[in-house]
Amino acid sequence: MIQFKIYNSVSQLPESWDKLPTNDIFLKSSFLEGLEKSFPTNITAYYVGVFNNQKLVGIAIIQRVQMYADDIFRKSNTNGLKQFAKQMISKIVKGNALVVGNLMHTGQHGIYFIDHAISQSDYLYQIEKALNALIEEIKLKFNKKVRIIVFKDYFETDSIHESLDFFETNNLYKIQVQPNMILNIPKSWRSTEDYISAFNKKYKRRYQTARKKATNLTFKELDESFLKAHEDIIFDLYENVSDNARVNSFKLNANHFYELKTHLKDKFRVFGVFSKDQLVGFYTLILNNEILETYFLGYNKALQHQYQMYLNMLFNMASFGIDNGFKTIVFARTAMEIKSSIGAKPHTMHVYLNHTNNFIANTLLKGIVKYMNPIQTWEERHPFK
Repeated sequence: MIQFKIYNSVSQLPESWDKLPTNDIFLKSSFLEGLEKSFPTNITAYYVGVFNNQKLVGIAIIQRVQMYADDIFRKSNTNGLKQFAKQMISKIVKGNALVVGNLMHTGQHGIYFIDHAISQSDYLYQIEKALNALIEEIKLKFNKKVRIIVFKDYFETDSIHESLDFFETNNLYKIQVQPNMILNIPKSWRSTEDYISAFNKKYKRRYQTARKKATNLTFKELDESFLKAHEDIIFDLYENVSDNARVNSFKLNANHFYELKTHLKDKFRVFGVFSKDQLVGFYTLILNNEILETYFLGYNKALQHQYQMYLNMLFNMASFGIDNGFKTIVFARTAMEIKSSIGAKPHTMHVYLNHTNNFIANTLLKGIVKYMNPIQTWEERHPFK
């Protein structure tokens, strides 16, 4: 018999959870526990186990997101017409959403099942039942109605797109979102020097110029004690970048980086950028087996242009991945052009969305998603020979 079970905390997960043959660190209890202890105030996680004859054969992460205007639209000066548009959009999308996946990181990090132990259709049917159970629980427990369902971030090659009947039955609409920027590292690159040598003349000069501008900066790895002691300044640097986003649906908790470091240890790396002895920036990396995942960063905006801080961070991330033998570096979405200039390539991604008001789903939701997460026109760079 196939059935599901919902867990409200990582501490409740069965021992078999981490024994499933998935290499995705974002589905492991160590990451999930660090996340659980540092969630944004508007996000709560549920963990779904799918069982076949009492054996765990699939899992899913479902996040309840409470979205309100102040969370969606950050500090920005807009004219009256745009402000009116934002107010109208916030009325439609505000409230509770259930996201199958991790809203806080680009990519499919929400579902896994053993395909020889359960079919995709049977697995998705259990996820549908779990979503319905959560909708009912949220209504009874919090007196809140779930407005939006999201299945998040699938590449065009993902097998989930084969389940057309499931998505059509549940009125889930497929929408293209901004691409995931990924650098696949050739086997011939065994060091940073190999990476630099692969640049053509224009981009080799660009690399050298950026490095010269950062001569007075020092990059140091930060440990748990530093993260705890400097929590506030790290959060301020993160907020400088986060608040600059056109649209966002959450804000990290100030203890987020400390908690992830505590639970992931050497699988989570934080590097500080110092001007003399002052912390002026930082970036984070998650070591996901053969994949290096770039994570959140922050910097002093007043110094960003002077030191080309962001570009130098990207070069550092690429160097770390190459020097440590990773096969792939995920640079995530946003800032696609500058990421392509250091070698990352765009990979198209899709989400599936449903609004509980069918009229909104049919007529407005796609337009709203495109407004909040527009497919930007940008020029892809080709930095290699």
